[in-house]
Amino acid sequence: QVQLVESGGGLVQAGGSLRLSCAAHGRTFINSAMGWFRQAPGKEREFVAAIIWSVGSTYYADSVKGRFTISSDNAKNTVSLRMTSLKSEDTAVYYCAARYGSTWSPNWAQYDYWGQGTQVTVSS
Repeated sequence: QVQLVESGGGLVQAGGSLRLSCAAHGRTFINSAMGWFRQAPGKEREFVAAIIWSVGSTYYADSVKGRFTISSDNAKNTVSLRMTSLKSEDTAVYYCAARYGSTWSPNWAQYDYWGQGTQVTVSS
């Protein structure tokens, strides 16, 4: 059974940093795209970043470009999201997701597997 497990969320002051991790269990995602999405209260789920696992190509939403970094560890079957210069508007539940195939998408509906989510709260 495929399972994605996020960790690393928490409370941080504005300007601080956090690192989220997503451990994939049940299969290898080497031929998949992995994405991070977030959802704030009352808002739609939005794309944050994605990585094509096999080649390491990365993609970011404009709102996080230059502040967030997505990376993968093939040996550990883990994808991470390093978040720096955090702002109050980054507060949300963050989800990792996996999509079959080696193309990415900013559309959350095109991902096949999801983690349970981890809360990130940035205090101003």
